[in-house]
Amino acid sequence: MERAKVRLCVDHPLGEGQTVPLERDQAHYLFGVMRMSQGDAVALFNGHDGEWRAEVLEAGKRGGVLICRGQSAPQMNPPDLWLLFAPIKKARTDFIVEKATEMGAARILPVQTDFTNAERIRQDRLQAHCVEAAEQCGGTFIPEVADLARLDRVLADWPEGRQLMFCDEGLAGGDTLSARTPGPWAILIGPEGGFSPAERDRLHGLDFAHPVALGPRILRADTAAVAALTLWQDRLGDWGRAE
Repeated sequence: MERAKVRLCVDHPLGEGQTVPLERDQAHYLFGVMRMSQGDAVALFNGHDGEWRAEVLEAGKRGGVLICRGQSAPQMNPPDLWLLFAPIKKARTDFIVEKATEMGAARILPVQTDFTNAERIRQDRLQAHCVEAAEQCGGTFIPEVADLARLDRVLADWPEGRQLMFCDEGLAGGDTLSARTPGPWAILIGPEGGFSPAERDRLHGLDFAHPVALGPRILRADTAAVAALTLWQDRLGDWGRAE
């Protein structure tokens, strides 16, 4: 079966013969932008039922109906990996969220550090970027974007058993990730100005935190997020590395 070229995330159960009503924006995208019509194929996913090949039953300017004809891909969930990062400029924060989705983060947590410039985020907008990224990359999972929280409070409520890969710009040129502890993990990326001395001291004192360097150069925050996700996925993730 040839896979549909257009993918769409829907908030609706998916299964054999299941009909899916379209919201106005979705109908505009499919029928106005993509010029689809009755009988055309669309790939649907909702974050937990895998991907389904659907067919356009009804097409209109303000709505429409699709019907699921068969599953085209199983549900594929990422490893239990969180990404914590300090928000930066809008476009670069968007970039971090999009790449975290593509690279297999299960949850995205913006944190406010001592040197974080942003005091608030648009959680709904960042969540929409996750949906768009999943549509584009062929994923069937959509990570949750949490609301902005202070780093000290996040660390105070840290869940037992979750390890933290703390990317310390002060270690540039030092050791990279060597731990291979199984189970849930998180990655922490600091702000443009780096972590404060107090934050760095606290992080180095936590039993669950593993300070690592991301190569011999200090990276921008958005570059560091991609590098850290790549490093973790290669060593501990689902990139098919043989142990």
